[in-house]
Amino acid sequence: MTRSIFKILSADQWTLAESEGEIRGAPIDIQDGFIHLSARDQVEETVAKHFADQDDLVLIQVDEAKLVDTLRWEESRGGALFPHVYGTIPCGAVVQTWPLQRNRNGQHRFPWDSE
Repeated sequence: MTRSIFKILSADQWTLAESEGEIRGAPIDIQDGFIHLSARDQVEETVAKHFADQDDLVLIQVDEAKLVDTLRWEESRGGALFPHVYGTIPCGAVVQTWPLQRNRNGQHRFPWDSE
């Protein structure tokens, strides 16, 4: 079973990844030695916890099946299993991207939200 998994990058980081053909990760990913991703049911909390004050973000949906050799589900926040990529994510594994806009209350709005 494949799940929807997501990466959050700044618009500049995404532009760089597109030009290089792969996502190498944000500075925290490079520091930790793997690329942090979130499952669909985790991504909103991830954004609220780590990106609440940031604008110009891009939500990137990644095809889990295309990461089979580098993807590991590991325990993280609250004991939940989170997807981590050990290596890079080829841009060919990206299913879709969305800018993360803010709603009237200043919270990030996700593509599945209705306003």
